[in-house]
Amino acid sequence: MTLNNTTDKEHVVIGMSGGVDSSVAAWLLKQDENIHLEGLFMQNWEEDEDDYCTAIEDFRDASGVCAQLKIPLSSVNFSAEYWKKVFAGFLEEYNAGRTPNPDILCNKEIKFRAFLDHAKGIGASAIATGHYVQTDKDPHGKTRLLRGADPGKDQSYFLHTLDQQQLSHAHFPVGGLLKSDLRAIAQDLGLQVHNKKDSTGICFIGERKFADFLREYVATKPGPITSTDGDHLGTHNGIAFYTIGQRQGLGIGGSSRHKPDPWYVADKNTSTNELIVAQGHDHPRLHKKSLLASNIHWIREIPLTDFQCTAKVRYRQQDCPCTVRLQNSNEVIVEFKDSVRAVTPGQSVVFYNDEECLGGGIIESACE
Repeated sequence: MTLNNTTDKEHVVIGMSGGVDSSVAAWLLKQDENIHLEGLFMQNWEEDEDDYCTAIEDFRDASGVCAQLKIPLSSVNFSAEYWKKVFAGFLEEYNAGRTPNPDILCNKEIKFRAFLDHAKGIGASAIATGHYVQTDKDPHGKTRLLRGADPGKDQSYFLHTLDQQQLSHAHFPVGGLLKSDLRAIAQDLGLQVHNKKDSTGICFIGERKFADFLREYVATKPGPITSTDGDHLGTHNGIAFYTIGQRQGLGIGGSSRHKPDPWYVADKNTSTNELIVAQGHDHPRLHKKSLLASNIHWIREIPLTDFQCTAKVRYRQQDCPCTVRLQNSNEVIVEFKDSVRAVTPGQSVVFYNDEECLGGGIIESACE
């Protein structure tokens, strides 16, 4: 890291979301006398008349925390960048019948690109966030992305697309903390957000009825719901509104011809607009032994041969042992030791070597 020329301190801009994680992260950095710290609140979605987005409340909370910590706070609007770099692709994937993960692209393009560029533009040498990840350097000086110390909060899955330039200019102050300890720190400090609920929902858009929100942007095209045995069971509202492994909201209930087990989405046939469902949580159609992934990104080292590691096909999933077979510079086939449930095209498969996140890619298809 370079030092700020005027203060001989490292000039760091921390993203203040108005939540407890970034608030404690700011306090931790504030304790370092070698850091000149300021906060930045990012607005990346324009408010609508229904006021689903909580940007106003979040900015108020961020302002209160920064005032208490005596940290200057400014704001910036990245709405145009968010729409172009994240949301447009999000809609394109849903219209294609896939299930994207906008949080991953949001981190890559907004939190660690637009934000980093903005910070550098105002003279900073680094940014900081409240993500639950850690970093260190390998013997060659490259930055490793490591899991957060709290296994229930680790967010390395969402940051697997970051590159060396982004990681080398980022601080993650809370990555070594448990969430319970972080909240205790916030309470001891008297931070007004110490018991604020963690945010959920789409990155920067906030909590809302997702299907209703999606219908504003994705065309509704009803079609047949068919069992894995070929029985017609009902009509769906558009395959874009369903994801592999989904149980709720199918509207087909039980059937006298079948066991009284719940139904799950097993597949989506985009060519026939058909939603295929299987009965029972552990139905064989829901389990796959391998997958094809593209848009592969490696954080530190590009592998030259096939290798073994562990992988996740969704956030909070337990690591699954696998073999990664290189197809070309942009594609891999992942073969799992044991079958994996609900492999979903559009989601990400992320690779790990013990605590290190190696990178990942977009799931194109599951294999039998």
